[in-house]
Amino acid sequence: MKIFKVAAFTAVFAAQFAFAQFKQSPLPYAYNALEGNIDAQTMEIHYSKHAAAYVANLNKAIAGTPQEKQTLFEILSKAGTLPMAVRNNAGGHYNHELFWTVLTPQKDTKPSAKLTKAITDAFGSMDAFKEKMAKAGAERFGSGWAWLSVDKSGKLIVSSTPNQDNPLMDVVEEKGTPIFGIDVWEHAYYLKYQNKRADYLTAIWNVTNWKEISRRYDEALSKK
Repeated sequence: MKIFKVAAFTAVFAAQFAFAQFKQSPLPYAYNALEGNIDAQTMEIHYSKHAAAYVANLNKAIAGTPQEKQTLFEILSKAGTLPMAVRNNAGGHYNHELFWTVLTPQKDTKPSAKLTKAITDAFGSMDAFKEKMAKAGAERFGSGWAWLSVDKSGKLIVSSTPNQDNPLMDVVEEKGTPIFGIDVWEHAYYLKYQNKRADYLTAIWNVTNWKEISRRYDEALSKK
């Protein structure tokens, strides 16, 4: 499979949110690029089946409604007033489009100095932050996500949401702009890790794209 650069993927990711109908962006690396941490079969099924279904079902759910002409961000901001089919699939589409970009086969990426300081200020240390993210993911009962977000004051927060909800939605208590998310639905890890979610939550740091997370952090701050 052709390997796409994350920068190009990110541009498509941002541009598509200017209008509906919604489309799935190309995966920015090969299915087997994260092998050893996330296996190729899981990535292929996750991307081509699960994530693709959210896009198709979102377009179906908004057909003929006012949401058909809204951006994804507009839909997410009013998720609590919309049918569950719209809320779930809009969240699923946004969450997965972000998820692909914050993973990378590139080894040993590092957060920017600015993001490193923000993480230390908010959580005490990088290790403490990782523990907090792991706890958020491990304690999410059933399906959901663990998030690192920038809140309205510009501070970093860690939170967890059920199902395909995210911090952009009006229905969540801890709102913010997500800059990193870990999918803890079983379809994200079960083929390799079986019921050992904690092992998956540890391995994810080996393929974390800190360059992209740092870029998202800067972008989120610029909008405050």
